[in-house]
Amino acid sequence: MSQTTQEPLSLNRIRPRFKIETSDAPDVLLDKIRNALKTDSSCIGQIVTGYANLSLPKEEQHYWSPQLSLTIEESEGGEGSILRGLYGPRPAVWTMFAFFYSFIGFAILIVAMIGASFITIGRPAHILWLVPILFVVFLSLFLVARYGKKLGRDQMRTLHHFIEGCTGLTI
Repeated sequence: MSQTTQEPLSLNRIRPRFKIETSDAPDVLLDKIRNALKTDSSCIGQIVTGYANLSLPKEEQHYWSPQLSLTIEESEGGEGSILRGLYGPRPAVWTMFAFFYSFIGFAILIVAMIGASFITIGRPAHILWLVPILFVVFLSLFLVARYGKKLGRDQMRTLHHFIEGCTGLTI
């Protein structure tokens, strides 16, 4: 009775996710995950009502290590539950990249406005040479993030196999 809505481990997705329906109650799924965390040392995690956050043990983590955030809620019909998973970097890594992307985007906007102003008043707009340079910096940052995601791919698979194994679901 399970159903996957998207390919969860695609490298082309910024933050891969999945949604699956199961006949198990939310508490049953949480207990399965809790018991697996006690017996299987491949993952560590925190569990609160309706949520679970899984990662690899500290000694296996590196800067690009992913984590899996799970939300478990009761199905609309009251029978079974919906398990939603979101793979992503640790919040500090995600925040750093969001900050840099925003900063570069804002810098491009400011440089473009100053350059347009110079052109409007008839002055040379040499500052516009910064726009392609900032685009290269933006692209470099994107490629670094993509490379980091590739470095964490095997660990993402470990998390994926852990959740499939402990819940008995094929995601």
